[in-house]
Amino acid sequence: MSETQRDYASVKIHPPILLLLHMFAAFLLNRLFPLPFAFPKIMVWVGYVLILVGIGLAFSAAGRIMQAHTTLDPHGSVTEIVTSGSYHLSRNPIYLGFVCLLIGFLLVFRTYWGAILSPVFMISLYQLIIKHEEAYLENKFGDVYSNYKTRVKRWL
Repeated sequence: MSETQRDYASVKIHPPILLLLHMFAAFLLNRLFPLPFAFPKIMVWVGYVLILVGIGLAFSAAGRIMQAHTTLDPHGSVTEIVTSGSYHLSRNPIYLGFVCLLIGFLLVFRTYWGAILSPVFMISLYQLIIKHEEAYLENKFGDVYSNYKTRVKRWL
């Protein structure tokens, strides 16, 4: 099947797997290179808040996708562009939730590596997933998706 005939994004890795790889890398880096910075207890609570925000974002965005009867699978065929709910504020609220989870979980485990790796995670998300999804959506939905992209930022 040619590139133009396929009806799915050519993402390179499933997003939850990418999140888990970055979490593992952060734990490994913390084990090998623990950071010599003080870790106030308030940062653990910040971590819990970020986890709740991340879960809330991801689940509410996933719920909107399911209500629209389209797919969450990055290798699946999208039938509709979702623009309501958190998709009104961010083109990638699930991935934004994943960034919050990465930072939050690692703060709860008392390491700053999640915050340090979050830009790397965001770049990885873009290079391996988002740019492929956006190319697919733009190809499939044309001006409808292009107009959405001009109105709504990628992250916030």
